[in-house]
Amino acid sequence: MTPLSITGGKVLRPGVAEPEAGAVHIADGRFVAAVPADRETLDAKGLIVAPGIVDLGVFATDKPAFHFGGITRAALMPDRAPPLDDPGAVRSATRSGKPDFWVHPLGAATKRLAGAELAEIALMKEAGARGVATGRGWIADSGVMLRVMGYAAALDLPVFVHSEDSGLTGNAVATGGETATRLGLPQAPAAAEALAIARDLMLAEETGARVHFRQVTTARGLDLIRAAKDRGLNVTCGITPAHLFLSDIAVTGFRSFARLSPPLRSEGDRQACLAAVADGTIDAISSGHDPRGPEDKRLPFADAAPGMAGAETLLAMALGVVRDGQVTTGRLFELLSANPARILGVEAGRIEPGLEADLILVDPDAPWQVDSGKMAAQAGNTPFDGLPVQGRVRRLIKGGVVIK
Repeated sequence: MTPLSITGGKVLRPGVAEPEAGAVHIADGRFVAAVPADRETLDAKGLIVAPGIVDLGVFATDKPAFHFGGITRAALMPDRAPPLDDPGAVRSATRSGKPDFWVHPLGAATKRLAGAELAEIALMKEAGARGVATGRGWIADSGVMLRVMGYAAALDLPVFVHSEDSGLTGNAVATGGETATRLGLPQAPAAAEALAIARDLMLAEETGARVHFRQVTTARGLDLIRAAKDRGLNVTCGITPAHLFLSDIAVTGFRSFARLSPPLRSEGDRQACLAAVADGTIDAISSGHDPRGPEDKRLPFADAAPGMAGAETLLAMALGVVRDGQVTTGRLFELLSANPARILGVEAGRIEPGLEADLILVDPDAPWQVDSGKMAAQAGNTPFDGLPVQGRVRRLIKGGVVIK
């Protein structure tokens, strides 16, 4: 592996608000402080030199889509066929993207993701699982969830939870309110999220587990997370750009590309989410990447599968909160890279000597238009179809090797 120096760019180092002129040096696949001997040089040409994005909680690993979006690592949810509920499946998943993309599997918390019997969590950790997850669903049995959290805490594994009380959501496909009522869609109150979060916070406090609430999308849910952090609970939470930039009005016209889980919320909740990004309550912005073909999406809204192809639009949409003045570029890459790497326990996510050299060179002002028909993902089911955006990844470096 040839040592590499990246010069001529604006480097985003830990603890700085905005990128500063400087150079980055790489040897043996890791960042180093000193200029390495016999190095090659890459001219960044004024681009932002940022850590590669670590995407928390994807449902498919579309390598071309992730490379387009600047994602160098992703935590893979266990919702597969069959689920990631045994060591063999987990071990296979860890190898699936290497060497130019790393997959960090999350083992299923329960066998078959059925919410009843614990999976072999310890063996899955040995096989490479970086956490356990409830998948797309909520574990309704509090006794089972208590055991999941207790076991994960003993193994020092984070628990990724989906937060919707299934007793309230049932077959709902939209958030209760004017839009769902006008369209005649099966709906559930936004309080379903807060109820699920409140239960799991109590269990986290009881067990001492590290819990990541994968998507928190309501003001009441965020208030609960904020209060739990103030009490010292070891909890984190995330969100996708869809819930930052779209409200439930986006489902008007029965647009199935806007059929998501959790569903889009009210404008008041959306504004609360933006405020939570700004004040530090939200720890991670992730893509929620879940490509769905026409057989799943070109259906009546209530019959369509939830999910969006988010990998290619993650960075461009997230840069919107910087342009709107809500966060600095440094804070944005804490949300995209540093915090997700810390939650997973991987030596990445920051440009710092000793860490693995995953980098992207970003042109934050490059304009382009989202086109669902031209996406590199398995399917282009994006609610942002046709939207003009800014921000492109021009170069990607994985472990010190230039990939594109």
